[in-house]
Amino acid sequence: MEEIYLAGGCLWGVQEFIKYVPGVVDTQAGRANGHSQSTQSDYDGYAECVRVRFEPDQITVSQIMDALFEIIDPYSVNKQGPDVGLKYRTGVYSLNEQHLIEAKRYILQRQDADKIKIEVLPLTHYIASDDEHQHHLTHHPENHYLCHIPWDLLHKYKSE
Repeated sequence: MEEIYLAGGCLWGVQEFIKYVPGVVDTQAGRANGHSQSTQSDYDGYAECVRVRFEPDQITVSQIMDALFEIIDPYSVNKQGPDVGLKYRTGVYSLNEQHLIEAKRYILQRQDADKIKIEVLPLTHYIASDDEHQHHLTHHPENHYLCHIPWDLLHKYKSE
């Protein structure tokens, strides 16, 4: 099993979508590349993200990138839907350099590569979000109106 960290705006929607993608084994909402050791601290440069554990023999980093691109505006800087600010930037983070190489290759092979604003960086720090944010839209679907991902798209892979 391998791990990659995806930032795509509000983590509630990213987690609700990505956890159903075939080959994804587990997800956890969290914060990437900040400095604090606690979720109780002020914003410190982190990106809201989802840790994605996946089976590399079932899904590739390129396929994970395909899924991410289904739910984000890759041209937007620090904004996805109604969420605005540096913590809502789009990004791909990993401790595995090969994941970063594959993510960059995926972006560079696109015809719109020069417009894409997704950061692809080594994971320097990760902290899990509080329990209330884990699988939030599964437990509180009434909060979907806060999510930038349309409901039909959010559960595109749920039945597979």
